[in-house]
Amino acid sequence: MNSLTIAGRELRNLFLSPLAWTILGVTQLILAYMFLSQVDYYLSIQPKLVGIPGAPGVTDLVVAPLFGNAAVILLLIIPLLTMRTISDERRNKTISLLLSAPISLSEIVIGKFLAIFVFLLIILLSISLMPLSLLTVGNLDHGKFLACLLAMALLMASFNALGIYMSAIASQPTVAAVASFGALLLLWIIDWAGSNGSALLEYISIMRHFENLLRGLVSTVDVFYFILFIVGFLSLSIRRLDNDRLQK
Repeated sequence: MNSLTIAGRELRNLFLSPLAWTILGVTQLILAYMFLSQVDYYLSIQPKLVGIPGAPGVTDLVVAPLFGNAAVILLLIIPLLTMRTISDERRNKTISLLLSAPISLSEIVIGKFLAIFVFLLIILLSISLMPLSLLTVGNLDHGKFLACLLAMALLMASFNALGIYMSAIASQPTVAAVASFGALLLLWIIDWAGSNGSALLEYISIMRHFENLLRGLVSTVDVFYFILFIVGFLSLSIRRLDNDRLQK
């Protein structure tokens, strides 16, 4: 219950800032342009696809690329959302008040995580309206579409958890943002090295698991990877705050 209270307060504060509305507007504008570009591309090649057995449909050529482009934008914006969650308390010298509050550290971390995640789900909902608009003129592969939504939700939660951890260990929000972006970018490009034959690097790569789900290949390996990723970084955040409490 305390986690929900913290989440509600953090979410209200987020929407009181211009950053949240700017991110919502800019994200929608960029993705809407990309979506329309993909639709134009699909319409231009559709006559060629008619005579090809098992040719990719609108879900493969429009919807999946849209969510793939959204993942790139999330890589940039989520560090901006998470950078203030805990490091701002440390910068403003209010971390002692937060740690001495009659609530558990896990409730603090989970509450802040939920606030950002709800905001990200609003972004996901607004993105989903674009593919759903195609139902007025055609059909979607509902299974692949749901797999794309699952992939995006898990990716958002993972980026969120890592960003909160970076905010927990950083003394300044800008440092937390840069560190989060650097870590996420490393998890992105490490897959390039993994393609050379390293199974360990392939498994570490968050984008490799994301792309599997984006193609509609929902497996327990990929889902559990994201779950372990989220739980792991949230646990590290709680442990970091516990160390801060012991030093006070």
